Order: sequence, then C-alpha cells, then structure tokens
Amino acid sequence: MLERKNTYEEVYNHFRWAIPQSYNIGIDICDKWADERYRMALIYEDENGKTEKYTFWDIKQLSNRFANALKGFGITRGDRVGILLPQCPETALSHVAVYKIGGIAIPLFTLFGPDALEYRLGNSEAKAVITDAANIEKILQIKDNLPHLKIIIAAKAKPEEGVFDFWSSLEKGSSCLEPVKTSPDDPALIIYTSGTTGPPKGALHAHRVVLGHVPGVEFFHNFFPQKDDFYWTPADWAWIGGLIDVLFPSWHHGTPVVAYRAKKFDPEQAFYFIAKYGIRNAFMPPTALKIMRQVKDPRSRYDYQMRTIACGGETLGEELLDWGKRVMGLTINEFYGQTEVNLVVGNCAEIMEVRRGSMGKPIPGHRVGIVDEEGNEVPPGTVGEVGILRPDPVMFLEYWKNPEATRKKFIGDWSLTGDLAKKDEDGYFWFVGRKDDLITSSGYRIGPAEIEDCLLKHKSVTMAAVIGSPDPVRGEIVKAFIVLKPDAAATAPLKEEIQHFVKTRLAAYEYPREIEFVKELPMTTTGKIMRRELRKMDMEKKGVVEKERRNRT
Repeated sequence: MLERKNTYEEVYNHFRWAIPQSYNIGIDICDKWADERYRMALIYEDENGKTEKYTFWDIKQLSNRFANALKGFGITRGDRVGILLPQCPETALSHVAVYKIGGIAIPLFTLFGPDALEYRLGNSEAKAVITDAANIEKILQIKDNLPHLKIIIAAKAKPEEGVFDFWSSLEKGSSCLEPVKTSPDDPALIIYTSGTTGPPKGALHAHRVVLGHVPGVEFFHNFFPQKDDFYWTPADWAWIGGLIDVLFPSWHHGTPVVAYRAKKFDPEQAFYFIAKYGIRNAFMPPTALKIMRQVKDPRSRYDYQMRTIACGGETLGEELLDWGKRVMGLTINEFYGQTEVNLVVGNCAEIMEVRRGSMGKPIPGHRVGIVDEEGNEVPPGTVGEVGILRPDPVMFLEYWKNPEATRKKFIGDWSLTGDLAKKDEDGYFWFVGRKDDLITSSGYRIGPAEIEDCLLKHKSVTMAAVIGSPDPVRGEIVKAFIVLKPDAAATAPLKEEIQHFVKTRLAAYEYPREIEFVKELPMTTTGKIMRRELRKMDMEKKGVVEKERRNRT
C-alpha cells in the first residue's frame, strides 16, 4: 500500500513491492474480509431498478458453492473458463470461484457477436463458459465449432439441453472449500486485446496482476481508499479497466463497489446514479466524460459529492479537465497503461502538479522510459516509444499460444507499448500517438492527440479524431473527423472557422487541411477511437474520387 507522503518523489522512492510467496486472487479479494460478517462488498442495481446487496461473507459462501459446482463439472486447475456476463453478481462470483480452484478466467464482452466469441473461446481452448439468458443463444450457435467446450452454465436462462442453470448448480455445492494454493506467478486470467492492430491477442496474466494494479489505483484516486469511499465505473467488467482497475482493487481493500451496466451509456442516468448511491470514486472512460460534458447544469438536479475521478484510454485534454473542476468539483487524474502492462503512468493531484495534456509520471513501483528502436532511453523532449522495464508484477506472462508476438513485444527487458510519447525534464510523460497513428507531413512528425485536444475546445465540437491523409505534395496532410454538437450545422464556413481556430492555437503545419463532419466515430468496445478505420474510410473515399476524375477525363 502506498504510504502517504508530501511529495511525488517521496512516495515513489519510498515504495517497495511486497509480493507474498503464496497468493490467490479469490482469497485476497474475498475471503480475507469475510470474517467481518456485515462488511459490504457489492450493491447491484438491475435494469428494472431492483437492488441487491452482498457482504464479503455472502460472496465467500456463494463463491465457495460455485467453486465446488465447477469442480463437480470437472473443471480443474489450469482449465480455461469463459465468463460472458455484464456487471452483475454472477460475474463477480464466477471470477472468485474460478481463481479459488486454480482455473483461468476469460472475461468476455456481452456485445461480442458469435464470431468474436468463437475466436476467443477457440483460441483459449475454453472448457466451460458461464453466461446468461441474454447471451446463451450466441454460445449455442457456435458450440459445435468448439471441441474443447464441454460445460455451458447460464444464469436465468430457459431450460436447454446441455445447459446448466447457474443458481441451481451453485445451490448444490457445499459452502466448505479449501482453495487451491497458488503462487503469484501462476496463471489466473486471459484478457484479449481490442484487436486495433490485427487479430486480438490473449494477454495471459498471473495472480500477481491484482497486486501490480493496487498502487496505481491508490495513486490516481489520491490515496485510495479513504473513509466512505465507494467505487463505480460504467466500463464493463469484461475489460481490464472495469475488472482490475475497479472491482478487484476495491475488494482487495475491502471497499464496496456498485454494479450497474446499462445497455447504452446515458449521461443523465450517470449523474442520477452517482447522486443516488453517493458514489465517491469512479473510473470513467474518456468517451463517457465527453458525453457527460453535454449535460447542462447537472448540479441543479443532482446532489453529488465525488472525491476522485480517474480516466485512461485516450488523452483528455484541457477542456475536459476544466469541466471536471467546474462541474465535478475535482481534478480528474489521468493514467496510462494497456492490457498487457496496465497502470504504469498517472497523476495524483494530492501530491503533484497535474499538467494539462500530460499522462503524468511513473506510478510507484514501475520503471517507465521513452526508448528508441534499439531499446536505448532517449533524452528528455525526444519522441520515442513508451517502454516498461521487467520484472514488474503488473506485466503479463505471455500472449496465449503466440510466442512470436510475445517475443516482438520486448526489446531487451523493455516491454514495448506501441505508443509514442516524450518525457520532459521534470519526468512528465506526454502522449504523441500510436506508432501507426503518427502523421508525417512536409517532414514534420505530428501526433494526433494535441490537435484533437485543440479541436475539442471549439464551441461546436463534441468529438474529434485526427489521421494522416495521403497527399502528393506533403506526403500526408492532417485530416480531422468531427462530430458536431446538436445545435451546430455542418457548413463550409464552419470548416474554415475550425481550421483557423487550430491554426492560431497550434503550429501552422498542424491544422487540419481537410475536415469531414460525421455522425459518430468508430470506437473499440473499450471506447478508443479506431483511427485505422478512419484511414480506411479516407482511402476508400479518395479512391472513388480518383476513379471518377479519370472517368471524366
């Protein structure tokens, strides 16, 4: 646990990892708190507004029963178990039970279609899958293509041949269980990457990954937990941001979590929900914050008093940071990481200056640098690739069944992120863009983040994404895809106004020479802009234009 100090340097230099010889996620986040019989663990609200409450004692008893049920189905140590469920009690119970018997959990997003599920379940050779009535049909469609899949367990689903009911199975299991003894380095879960640069890869994590996340959560939530802290995220528990940035670290500290996952994010509902439950801490993806920013004067309708908001996944920019202070009454702490090596850079407003646009500084316990193609650290102010030095408890073990991709992930002892950034003289990291997002125009190397931040400051812009578009003279030009606010009209004068807006605030070579107004931006399921899809759209459009020009001549 981070020890509170007066400065960032004191906290960073004082921190030491304390990884025990024996460690199991299920015991750590559940059983160690169960003796405090009435200690609250989870408040769950379903889509109909019905509320259920669970103590840590409840979670222990129920997870033990389900663990015994899984053992009865033949699930043993090392077996992979898919968990295709939203934010709900069954999800949490499934994870805890799988870890207690030494299994390997595979979180699966409920919006995945059959093909996406078949790839992940097939690649992982999952022996069982746990789902619900809303998703069972997708599993039944693909089960014949998955020879390793033997057990299908579904909550609240209609009776079906070969499908076992979750709660009936749980009730048959004993509440007495001797969890499997695991080491910190034993595999615990496979989280598949978003697949923004090719087929999704399964990042295999060890039990220690939770301990590796804890300092980051403590850091960007200003020394979490504090008295009355209560954590929520709209991010799905199928992703590392929802599962290991929120649920697991909270339960590691015996802090309650509220679960609610709407089919579609509603910003008005988010404010209502935060006020209703007295949410004190939240992890909010950037897209969610951008949508919440559109709600006018929420304080006139909702009584909320949050202590911390953390955000990661995309650069926030000055506009959203200002909104956080004005509307939420706090400084939003940005952080940085990825599925393979998460929560390694961040901000803690309580002990450091939060510099607008910066990713922050290395989180205590992690050694992070900017490196060149040979793995050498580059001087301050130089753009290079973000690397994390191993060993590190938060670092993945390997890509599942993909040794070549694992090898390419490292140069020496540096785990390469594929993200370009620079570090200033004071140790702050500044995101430039993905390696394949970098724009080269007239010899200038341009990252999209700064331009997107500038675009969001314009009064008519809700969301923006920037790419490099092919140009015969400059090599590439900056092109912006913009989602306008509802009261703004997509006109030629507005394009010129936005171009001038950027040109006068950034370098002249950075303004978007092309602007395309769109209704929405392509996003990954984790809320990240898919610039490769925008590049594809741009290329296809320019190909059509070129063909029409040739036809006319």
